[in-house]
Amino acid sequence: MASYDKMFDSLGLRDWCDASLSDSPMSMSQLLTQTNGGDAGSDGSLPFPSLDALHEACGAIPQTRDMTASVEQGFLAIKDSLKFVLDPLTQPLSWLLEGALFTFTTIPWWILIPLLVLATWAATRKLGVTIFVAVVFLFFGLIDHLDVALQTLSIIFVCTGLSVLFGVPVGIMMSRSDRMQKIMLPILDMLQTLPSFVYLIPLIFLFSVTEPKLYGIAIILYAIVPVIRLTDLGIRLVDKDVVEAADAFGMTDRQKLYGVQLPLALPNIMAGVNQTIMMSLAMVVIASLVSAPGLGVLVLRGIRNLELGVGLVAGFGIVLLAVVLDRCSKAALQRINPAHKTD
Repeated sequence: MASYDKMFDSLGLRDWCDASLSDSPMSMSQLLTQTNGGDAGSDGSLPFPSLDALHEACGAIPQTRDMTASVEQGFLAIKDSLKFVLDPLTQPLSWLLEGALFTFTTIPWWILIPLLVLATWAATRKLGVTIFVAVVFLFFGLIDHLDVALQTLSIIFVCTGLSVLFGVPVGIMMSRSDRMQKIMLPILDMLQTLPSFVYLIPLIFLFSVTEPKLYGIAIILYAIVPVIRLTDLGIRLVDKDVVEAADAFGMTDRQKLYGVQLPLALPNIMAGVNQTIMMSLAMVVIASLVSAPGLGVLVLRGIRNLELGVGLVAGFGIVLLAVVLDRCSKAALQRINPAHKTD
């Protein structure tokens, strides 16, 4: 006898349970019971009333595999409609990623590296950071990892740029509306805690693995959360006395936002941008599973083929890129806002 038979009998649900018992597939517990010739609950223990345990006593209750199958069937039922809507909306992302990859991989190194070094100097005005960036790229060239490093960098530029482009306005809206904040916080919590591999599962069904937007969407969804949260936090932490002073001077909401709140919230916003860059780099390795080029491919190769050196060198390359982008973003913030000191 199953563990919960008496409960359904006492509730008078036996006829309802037995009506569909013969048509339902056996659970793993029932199969083991039949194989072993005994009852799974014969030792007197009371299992947790899970779907499978209740299904043993009442065939009308679905099993866990029925629930997972219904989730899959529900997604597949709306897949074509989602693809029809999302394909044209996300196609520009593919074009941006393809364009960035083409640009970074076709410009000769003796032109591209000086341009990147000059861009670093223009953004930071710090000789130490600029020299460090130049040394890192020369190191990548010496170990024959320059092409894959530039591929990774191009993906980071596009995905981080779009994350900031969409994330900062969302953070501003959250800071100006408590209702918007209450709506967005559960979504951000889900995006921040969802395992990175899970981002790829629905996208694989929606898009071809040969389309760059597949890994681009996954990286953006994974990395956009910090810039949204810290933009909202930074604006909310602006001193209320300063905002009241702006109101006293008759400033409009737009003038307060661009003239007072955003400049004072800039350190927090830049911290969010910095974290977005780091999370984008972390996701690039996972995205290599779905054809994302760059250093992540070498890390994946090291795992698949047990090539320790290849994986460690590529991982160290990702760390170097992270340090370069971190130092550049902090130095650029210090130049824009000298009151914000960085280590």
